[in-house]
Parts: sequence; C-alpha cells; structure tokens
Amino acid sequence: MITYGHHYIDEEDIQAVVDVLRSGKLTQGPMIAAFEEAVCSYVGAKYAVAVSSCTAGLHLAALVAGIEPGKSLVTSPMTFIASANAALYAGGDPFFADVDSETINMSPASLTAVLQQNSSVRAVVPVHFAGLPCDMPAIKAAADKAGAMVIEDAAHAMGAQYPDGNFVGSCSHSHMTAFSFHPVKAIAAGEGGMITTNDEGMYRKLLRLRSHGVNKLDDPFQLPEQAGENGVKDPWYYEMQELGYHYRITDIQCGLALSQLKKLDKFIARRRKLTKVYDEAFAGMQYCRPAQHAGRDLSAHHLYVLRFKFDELGISRVQLMKDLAARDIGCQVHYIPVPVHPYYRKLGFKPENYPNAQHYYREALSIPLFYDLTDEQQNHIIRSIKGLLL
Repeated sequence: MITYGHHYIDEEDIQAVVDVLRSGKLTQGPMIAAFEEAVCSYVGAKYAVAVSSCTAGLHLAALVAGIEPGKSLVTSPMTFIASANAALYAGGDPFFADVDSETINMSPASLTAVLQQNSSVRAVVPVHFAGLPCDMPAIKAAADKAGAMVIEDAAHAMGAQYPDGNFVGSCSHSHMTAFSFHPVKAIAAGEGGMITTNDEGMYRKLLRLRSHGVNKLDDPFQLPEQAGENGVKDPWYYEMQELGYHYRITDIQCGLALSQLKKLDKFIARRRKLTKVYDEAFAGMQYCRPAQHAGRDLSAHHLYVLRFKFDELGISRVQLMKDLAARDIGCQVHYIPVPVHPYYRKLGFKPENYPNAQHYYREALSIPLFYDLTDEQQNHIIRSIKGLLL
C-alpha cells in the first residue's frame, strides 16, 4: 500500500539515535539545545523551545498570548482540532475565520469580520494548510489593529518560505510559530514540536511553562531569601513560579530530528518536484483539480490534495477511496472542519457558517506525497485516478 504520507529514515538517522543512546543523556541533555539552535539558524528566529508535540506548543503559545477565561483565539476551521483546542486548554474561547476557497488558508477578510465582532480576541492562529504560507502581512495587520498576538500554526510548513524570502518560523509576521515533527511531517522526531519567537520575554515564559513552571536561565528568584545565603544560591534550589506542564521532549527525539533537519532542503525539493508532476497530470481535468495553485515554489508541500466534483462524477468519495485502495493507493481526507465535530457543535458552532471550508471538505481527497515516493509509484497513482474518472 502506498500511504498518503510517510517518513524517510536512513542510516545516518539511525546512527544519530544510537549515538544519543550511548551518550547516557536521554533527556534534558545537550541534544535538545543543539536542535533548538539548529532550527533557529535554519528559519532565522532568535529563540526556539522544543516541546513534546505541536499541540503542546500551541497550548503554551496560547497561554503566553494571554488566552484565559473571557479571552478568545481565532483560527481556521480547516485544520486539525489541536489548533482550536489550544484556546480551550487555556480556558478561553475559540472562534473561526473561514478559509479562502483557492488557498484553503485563513481568509484575511473573514478574519477582519470576526475580529470586528469579538473584542475578546487575544490571539490569531493562521494555519499554513498543506505547507502553503498564509497571507501573513494581511493577517498580521488585522491582528495588530485588534490588539491580538499572532501564533502561526506551521505544523505543515517546516521549510516553507514567504514571498519576501523569509522562512516560516522566522516570526517576521508573527509573535510565535509552532512546528510539528510527527512522522508524516517534513522532518520526523517520532513525536515532537517546536515554538520559535523573537521575543525574549515570551521565550523565557515558554521555557518555564514547558517544565512545570520552574524558573530557567537567569530568571530572578521570587523568594531570594530562601535561595541561599550571602548571595550564593543553594545547589538544589529552584522555584515553581507559575503553573506549568510536563511538555519536555527527549534527547533521543532531538537526535533524530537534528539528523533529519540536515536533509530538509532535499526533502522539500523532492516534494516540490512531485507536486509539479501531479499539477501537470491533473491540469484541465473535468471532474478533479488541485486544491491549491499559488506559491508552488514557496510551499513545504506537506499534502497534495485534489478536489473532486463527486456530485457530477457519479461516484462517492468512499467508493473512490476503495477503488484506489484496491490498487494499493492509500488516501485520506484533510480535514473534517473543526465546527463539524460533535464537541464543537455542542459549543454552538454551525458548520454552515463557514461555507468555503464546507465546500472544500465535500470535495477534498489527499493522495500520496512523500520524499521517497518513486516516479513509478507516482505514475501508477496518476494512471489509476485518471482511469477511474474517465
């Protein structure tokens, strides 16, 4: 079965993990800082905090942005549920701005309307869907006008660039950016995430929140009289200064991720080449088309999504997936819009209020795209889809 997404591991990656295992430092060791520094260098950010998952990163970023009871966060309805759940984890309220029908990214016009209707918004979380960067200058301008921070959900977008040449994660149009290192993402750590920022205060707070709220770096003690004597700190002393979490990542994961990061440019180049082949193959077809067209040389291409006119095609999405599976081709749907889920319906959200997301969802199907997808496999996928539609 050719899966829709897959990680690539080589002997260098395996050796990197073995080296960590033999080092004796399995967690809270030097590999974490090394990975954080490497990501900062790659994306062009000042600070990075590695965490256990992108979901953890979004949660901590929401807290840093001031999400709490009575405050709210706006994100895209077309995303994995973690983007919206970050607001709920922090005790706040989620809102949604509909997507642009051609990019499947947050619509700046829809965002502006949501911000005008809700004065409680403290954070905007645009999602770089499938690795295509959002219109960040427009989103940042709208958020600034509303007094809200911008947290980029870049789970799909490691290695993507903006039109100005900056990398996603540089935070050139945001306060914080969250990445994912799940196995189907651009680089794999097994599980893991990262938050980048250029703000030292946010960085320090993220560090504390990552590890139980304990003070880090040279943060001043709040009870210095208990810290030691004559200005000399007791070697065992530390302070929990706020409520934090156990969102640490291990050196084992960071060893793998650091090895993978060295191959990121190669991974992205191959994904872009495969995407162009797909684009040419499906151009001008009657019943399906690529879901995204813009920014092909800027996107990280986490996913390749086709939009099918199932109503006109006379075949259901379920049947098409079964027919492709019979040809050893695995597909997936990204995503069920967040307001469709029962939990969010109970909160009062109505899917029909986000027509572009709903329309996209009815048509979407992700087909295989990953670094070591062979030309032969890709040709088989293209022939199979065309054969089933013609």
